[in-house]
Parts: sequence; C-alpha cells; structure tokens
Amino acid sequence: MLEFNFHPFPVIETDRLLLRRITNDDVNEVFELRSNPETMKYIPRPLAKSTQDALDHIEMIEEKINVNAGINWAITLKGNPKLLGIIGFYRMQPENYRAEIGYMLLPDFHGKGIVPESVETLIKYGFESMKLHSIEAIIAPENYASEKVLQKCGFVKEAHFKESEFWEGKFLDKVVYSLLNR
Repeated sequence: MLEFNFHPFPVIETDRLLLRRITNDDVNEVFELRSNPETMKYIPRPLAKSTQDALDHIEMIEEKINVNAGINWAITLKGNPKLLGIIGFYRMQPENYRAEIGYMLLPDFHGKGIVPESVETLIKYGFESMKLHSIEAIIAPENYASEKVLQKCGFVKEAHFKESEFWEGKFLDKVVYSLLNR
C-alpha cells in the first residue's frame, strides 16, 4: 500500500506559477473563492459566509497535510504571493494507488491557461513523487470548462452517474474522468 509523505511541504514551480502551501495569510482570497457562487457553482459544499469559514477551510487543508491524508496548494504567479486558486489531491486511496484531483480559480484569472498548467504539473508530481497509478477528477456534467481542461490534460471520461448526489434539495449527476500512469 502506498504511503504519502508531505513533509517537508513540496513547493512546485512551473514556467509561470509557484504552487505553495496555503496559510492563514491567504484568508481573504480563500474567502473570495469559497464565498463566490460562480467559483462554487459546481462544488456541492456550503458557501463561505465569513472569514472564519475560510480560516476553518484552511485549517482543514492543513490537518490533511499534517496526517498525509490529502494535499492542496495555493496557485500563485511567480513573483506575486497572492493566491489565485487552489489545486490538490484529496479523497486519497493509497490502497488503490489512486487520488482525486480538484481545483478552483478566481474568475479574473479564467481562460489564461493557469489551471491546465497546474493540472499538468500535479499529474507529474502525482505519478513521479507520490507513485500514483491513477488520478481521477469528478465534475458536474455541465462544467464544460473543467471538462475541457481534463481532456486537454489527457483524462478520459470513465463514468456518468445519474442523480448520485443529493445537495440542497436536488439530485445531481456527476462525471468521473481519469488518467492512468502509462
């Protein structure tokens, strides 16, 4: 069975981006992401109502890192510490050498190739450093932007579950994409 170790925290660089640890200093940007109905549209979780909700979210991210149960990074542009988004692996399945990738980005930065660049980098990290065999992404079927990113990064649609999740009085479909380490 795989064992994950996120100590020391792996800071990751790409041509344009620096993926770094999320801290309480990011509270305003995390609140901006998690309280925005547009960024949360396809994420069946409650909207952040206060900076305390954002701090609680940061603490939850930190706890998962501390026990090696999941890891999230702040997406930043090199030379600018401002958090633009969050990307990470969670719902880890060490027994199956599999993890789920998830990401969100502030609307001002959509359409600039930041998410595909981040996803490509985490695919490399997941397969090379974490020794994953497969990475999955679960999205809403109408989340076409995310679907496009996943397809661009080589993910393949594996399943479409009908009304498999109950959220705020409605049954939601979900689509599973995955990528195998070849």
